[in-house]
Amino acid sequence: MQIKSEIAGSVWKVIAQEGAELAAEDVIVILESMKMEIPITAPKAGVCEKLHVREGEMIGEGQLVATLKL
Repeated sequence: MQIKSEIAGSVWKVIAQEGAELAAEDVIVILESMKMEIPITAPKAGVCEKLHVREGEMIGEGQLVATLKL
């Protein structure tokens, strides 16, 4: 399952690690946009297979953030 950003912003903090088991609604990364912190969460439980962003990186709306293996 591909997790994509719903908003453009800067990757403020990467919370999840590749290979980590995530529950539904666990935070994967936190974006900063317009001086607000916006968490991107796992929609379902699974394993974080791959992170496609790193801290400090600017990302656009719809950009791939992580791949989750259900």
